[in-house]
Amino acid sequence: MSDSPIEGLRLALTTFTVAPMRTAQVDRRTAGWAMLWSPIVGAALAAMAAAVLFAGRHLFLGPRVWVHPLKVELIIAPLLASVLAIIVLAVLTRGLHLDGLADTIDGLASHRPPEQALAVMRDGPVGALGAAGLVLVLLTEVLALAVSTLGHHGTQALLMGVLAGRLAMLWACTPGVPAARPDGMGALVAGTVSRAAAFAWTLVIVIAAGCYGRFDTDIGSNHGAARAVIAVLLSLGVASGLRRHAVRRLGGITGDVLGALCEIAFVVSLLVSASGNP
Repeated sequence: MSDSPIEGLRLALTTFTVAPMRTAQVDRRTAGWAMLWSPIVGAALAAMAAAVLFAGRHLFLGPRVWVHPLKVELIIAPLLASVLAIIVLAVLTRGLHLDGLADTIDGLASHRPPEQALAVMRDGPVGALGAAGLVLVLLTEVLALAVSTLGHHGTQALLMGVLAGRLAMLWACTPGVPAARPDGMGALVAGTVSRAAAFAWTLVIVIAAGCYGRFDTDIGSNHGAARAVIAVLLSLGVASGLRRHAVRRLGGITGDVLGALCEIAFVVSLLVSASGNP
């Protein structure tokens, strides 16, 4: 029993990252601990991606292109750096959440009964809608992160977005959210995270977002703090709506739905972070 937190960390690393670790046991208690560790694991991944973003921003200096007659300055460095950061995140997570997003789009868009929609998500190749949704989400992530990077708070946007995605998964694992199938990732983690623990993590991350946003910004005012807090909360709200829809359509959550929630919360948070740049 005392080893469950450690086993949970190992499970979180093997499930959510490319870390080559083996887990001695996989049960619901261990899975619950793995979900509780996921924000910390996510923060570590975000730190590595943020380092790439920071380095890329300074490595790819220029060129600057002026588009006439609008005089729109296209800054290439933040865009290239953002592409690299998103690639790093995808590689470090083995594309797990992106795969879940594509499968969930296909399942929800199939307009089939729950059992058949789940079969589409589990067995079928990525369909046209899933592929299109995946491309559009990745494009939005890159552009939104580039705008925040141009506003000198790209690392903040990246970290808060990743943490918001992990919070979305945590809330999907609280009591009252059923699993869509009796097996699989959804059944393993459904109901394993107490609402108190999810709320505690939310409070910690919201406070961290406000503090980080207050000081890691180009304007150095409360505007940055408010923007960071709104980014986290709004992303959770959108993810909650998607979770409720998935439960209505599929009967509960699956591993793919968890990945989709994480990715949607991430992109919403990035969009909010990119708003209001001076």
